Amino acid sequence: MATVNDILEFFEEFAPVESAMDFDNVGLLVGDKDKFVRRALVSLDITPEVVEEADRLGCELIISHHPVIFQPLKSLAAGSAPYLLAQKNISAVCMHTNLDLSEVFGVNLCLAEAVGLKNPIRSDKGECMFTGFLEKEMNADELAEHVKFALDCRGLRYTSANNSIKKVAVASGSGGSDIFAAAAEGCDALVTGEIKHHEINAANSLGVSVVEAGHFKSENVVISPLIKRLGGRFDDIIFTKSKIYGDKVKFC
Repeated sequence: MATVNDILEFFEEFAPVESAMDFDNVGLLVGDKDKFVRRALVSLDITPEVVEEADRLGCELIISHHPVIFQPLKSLAAGSAPYLLAQKNISAVCMHTNLDLSEVFGVNLCLAEAVGLKNPIRSDKGECMFTGFLEKEMNADELAEHVKFALDCRGLRYTSANNSIKKVAVASGSGGSDIFAAAAEGCDALVTGEIKHHEINAANSLGVSVVEAGHFKSENVVISPLIKRLGGRFDDIIFTKSKIYGDKVKFC
């Protein structure tokens, strides 16, 4: 029977902990590495509701992208996600920027695949940016509609700095700061989760179109492929995607 440590060692094959950015907190954040795992819940984040979901399903482990403990804890509030994990004896494995940066399997590779980029490669100019080429040229309106459908977005924001888009950069989550790297790489557009106002201004000046799909939608794209990858290695563990977690963002 597989343990939490077996799962950690599997992650080392494609998203090693040491490859995470310096500010990050990744790996086994709650629990015992020697615990046997029969069921695991996989979610972008670990919230109290996700912990309760895992408990109802009888899971010994939750695997998430965002760290359930990021800043050092000065207190442990009853009802918080770390408190509930400890109370219910559920371990937490969190793989964040190491999964963003992976050139084998990771968030940005899954985003690039969903967008339809051919042979995406990691750029050494951005933080977590990958670049690739669309199969056919699109204008900004077409690219936005394509991303909206591919990521199942209820809505998104986009700009039309140009209308001839072939080379595209992807930077999941709050990757808007990579707009400068996207321009330096000669990209026609950047697909990201979040971008700031001054970065949109820069994009317009640089002639790079932007598609802002939302942090959740740009990263949740990794969850189902990750479950498939984990299930392919550990056929004795039931991996389940969280049905509870979502960013609850509405569009009017």
